[in-house]
Formats: sequence, C-alpha cells, structure tokens
Amino acid sequence: MTLSVENLTINNANIPLISSINFNVNNGEVMTLMGPSGCGKSSLLSAIAGHLSPVFTLEGQIQLNNTIMNDLEPDQRQIGILFQDDLLFPHLNVWENLAFGLPRTITGSNRKNEAIQTLTRIGLHDIAFNMPNEISGGQRARISLMRTLLAKPKAVLLDEPFSKLDKALRIEFRLFVFEQIKKQNIPALMVTHDDDDIPENGLVLRWPWNDNDRGLANA
Repeated sequence: MTLSVENLTINNANIPLISSINFNVNNGEVMTLMGPSGCGKSSLLSAIAGHLSPVFTLEGQIQLNNTIMNDLEPDQRQIGILFQDDLLFPHLNVWENLAFGLPRTITGSNRKNEAIQTLTRIGLHDIAFNMPNEISGGQRARISLMRTLLAKPKAVLLDEPFSKLDKALRIEFRLFVFEQIKKQNIPALMVTHDDDDIPENGLVLRWPWNDNDRGLANA
C-alpha cells in the first residue's frame, strides 16, 4: 500500500494554509512532517483522516493504495491515528481497551483471546487485568499504539506521539513504534518538532513546503 498526496492545497477562507504539496509514503515507511506551529501540519493529518474542519476547503487528491480518499467518510478510509495522549478508557482494563480496537468481525471470546495474545507478543500479558491508572506511562503508550494497529488500518498517522514522554521512555517507545509499523507493513505519516524523532534514513518533509523544494531528505 502507498499513501499519496497529489497537489494538495488546504484553504482557510480562500487563503492557502498548505499549497500544492506532494509526497508518497510506501509500505513500512515513516515520513516525518516538520514545521512551526500554525503551518498546517495537523490540518494535513486531519485532511488525510477525513476529519478536516468545514471551515477549510480542500483541493488535490489523497490516495491510499490507488483509492481516492477525498470523498470517503473517516471510517471508510481505514486510517489509524496515534495522538500525544494515550486516550485509554479509564473504566476498561488493559485487555478490554485493546479489544475495543479489534474489527467487529472478531466476536465473543475471540476478542479477549486476540487481546491477550497481543499483550503476550509485546511482553505485557501480566498487566492484562490492570486498569489504566495502575500501569506506567510507557505501558499505556504501548497499549494505545497496539489498539490502533489491532484495528488493521491501511495507514497510520502519528500526531506528535512522543512529545509527552520523558527522554529515556521517548527513545524506547519510538523504536517500538517504528518496529510495529514495519511489522504491519503499512505507510505512516508523523508530525513532530524534534529531529531526534526522525527514523534512521527516513524521509522528511520540512516547512516551507513547495514544488521547487519539498524538503525531502534522508535524516
């Protein structure tokens, strides 16, 4: 699968926020978007996910695996999003939080089994019945990522997913995220302000973005 953005322009009251941006992200790749606050990074993620505010207008094309996404509802796009906050449900235990992300085709006891198996694969089976407030920040971050990936997205968007973690945990979780994306073999687009977050040999799109210099470079 490939995530492609072609000649994408996002306008706010006819004023371009993003103008004619182009890029491709292939399976297992993480492309990093970098730029100052207000340059349109989060709006671009929202446009790809299908959550762009109606105050904006969109021109150009967003494609995933050669399917044009522009007019599809968010749930039809099958794009996962990982935010800064883990957003775990406080009233559900760990395995129940994981199971929430599973496709509806998995039913009954199979949902619990799949969640427990996932926890076992990432070495967290011993906290399956703990509540979110009983586990560490690093554990919550891992559960949040795996819940996103259990939904079997065709692409994933990372909105500053490491920004609220301390330095040691940030390094560890960052490697875990990139490893899981490679295992899932799906394209990922990440927003960050920190050069240290860029994967080794990863593609970077740096602001200002334009057709003459798209800021594509090896990190």
